Amino acid sequence: MEQTAPGLADALNRLIEPSTRGDPESPLRWTCKSTRVLAEELRSQGYPVSHEKVATMLRERRYSLQANRKVDEGGDHIDRDAQFQHIHARVTEFQAAGQPVVSVDAKKKELVGNYKNAGREWHPEGKAPEVKVYDFIGEQGKVTPYGIYDLVRNEAWVSVGIDHDTSEFAVQSIRGWWKTMGKIAYPNATRLLITADGGGSNGSRMRLWKFELQRLANETGLEIEVCHFPPGTSKWNKIEHRLFSRISQNWRGRPLVDHETVVSLIGATTTTTGLCVKAELDPAAYEKGRKVSDDEMGALNLVRGEFHGEWNYRLAPVVG
Repeated sequence: MEQTAPGLADALNRLIEPSTRGDPESPLRWTCKSTRVLAEELRSQGYPVSHEKVATMLRERRYSLQANRKVDEGGDHIDRDAQFQHIHARVTEFQAAGQPVVSVDAKKKELVGNYKNAGREWHPEGKAPEVKVYDFIGEQGKVTPYGIYDLVRNEAWVSVGIDHDTSEFAVQSIRGWWKTMGKIAYPNATRLLITADGGGSNGSRMRLWKFELQRLANETGLEIEVCHFPPGTSKWNKIEHRLFSRISQNWRGRPLVDHETVVSLIGATTTTTGLCVKAELDPAAYEKGRKVSDDEMGALNLVRGEFHGEWNYRLAPVVG
């Protein structure tokens, strides 16, 4: 075919080459590039080619069907690697001293009700669960699972919140972990290291996050140190691939019909490496938009690190 239709190969290349992305002259700029669509466009240019032939030509040129890959996280911060090294050093120091280290974050909100959940699982033929067609928020609303993952013990605590994902909720979740798991596992702890993303309810700029951590430090007597990951590096947070990805795998293809189902599925999450997860529903309401005054911030016993104090800081207990 290519011998009897000179220019066919070049014409196909012009349609599929990555260099044509964004080119206003590309006829398939906004079109799904299936073999049938490509063949139709080539025929319109005078090349009598079938979609089977297009598929053969693509394979010969080492093309294959591929999905999008998430790789672009924005511009890298100049001190990105240095912050990774700092976090590693602090984690290593805490672990060597027998002090707890946890990775924290909020999982994405999930609709509660008879809605489709991504993924598949085995069912008798023709007996797949039937769910709602549209994902309109129902009476049970959404939930926010907030996780605390112990890097050493491979254990996790998840608070399933039914209200706003605020800094108060985030710290309350950490408080739940400490009362339920942390102080039992680390009875002699004097310090706690938290690694967290730079945004969201546990963001490095959130005043309420620091204010509530100070309250927690006062209650527990722990000096709480926080190390934030640089902007655009959330996927490096251990909790993402050691806990949240496992939860998603465990409940894949299962409608999260009610709060009990959500909590049960999270609590049943395990891995071959022995991951242990405890989960609990947090029915409390959390005020959105709470402000922390300059005076309240000034009263915090907060010490910023010499290296990027906005990312690395600690809060010591205030006695009395």
